[in-house]
Amino acid sequence: MVRLRLDLAYDGGAFVGWARQPGLRSVQGELEKALGTVLRLGEPASLTVAGRTDSGVHARGQVAHVDVPVVAYEASPGRSDRPPAEALARRLSGVLPADVVVHRVSVAPAGFDARFSAIWRRYSYTVVDTEGRRDPLLRGSQLWHPRRLDVEAMDAAAQQLVGEHDFLAYCKPREGATTIRELLAFGWRRVGGVVVAEVRADAFCHSMVRSLVGASLAVGEGRWQVARPRELLERAQRDSTVTVVPPGGLVLEEVAYPPDDALADRASVARSLRTAVVPDPHRSR
Repeated sequence: MVRLRLDLAYDGGAFVGWARQPGLRSVQGELEKALGTVLRLGEPASLTVAGRTDSGVHARGQVAHVDVPVVAYEASPGRSDRPPAEALARRLSGVLPADVVVHRVSVAPAGFDARFSAIWRRYSYTVVDTEGRRDPLLRGSQLWHPRRLDVEAMDAAAQQLVGEHDFLAYCKPREGATTIRELLAFGWRRVGGVVVAEVRADAFCHSMVRSLVGASLAVGEGRWQVARPRELLERAQRDSTVTVVPPGGLVLEEVAYPPDDALADRASVARSLRTAVVPDPHRSR
């Protein structure tokens, strides 16, 4: 067997999310079907992903890995003279639907695990307020907010949430899972006619990013004081006043990994920590 790394992107609008679900259209399902077709696998390929995005969430910088037979991988060029990795990426583009793109296929370094070797994930969320102009062609990737937003206040509130905390106020808790996360960066900026959040963390719990955005919008339109998001965080309890915004504006932009010689150690540490308290720490929504 050989472990392959896939760098990919997708428009999540027509998917139930990343994870395979019987009878429903998922990103994982489409990719595994395409791999089976191109590599002529007797058994379905099983992909492991860095961040299991939810229904309607997009990705520009998703990463996954898959183990396939060496003989099938080496046969992927067929009669062409392309290297197997290049040939496989090209052939996948020929069978995948237009809303999924595999940008690159490569043989993974020793110890690489798309999920457990990752050191952080970075998301963006895009909002158009009344200072911008709604573009119907981008309606699936932006949130329309019908009031002007105070971006400076939103950014100030976001900065107060950075660090390792119990994010229960901004997560939907699941049995056996922790809501403690390290938020490495969270900020807002106005770019032209749109307002963009950047959120980076070691991992995210269920609904965390969209809840953080919802709290920020409450500050931006003046319903909440700048200090309120931090006050809710410190209470460490789920709060019904926190709005979970729609998924369309959310994009997984990037996943980061340590140097190749540290991949195995990182995966070992993350697996031992996470499996004890977080069955699926990378479910990011």
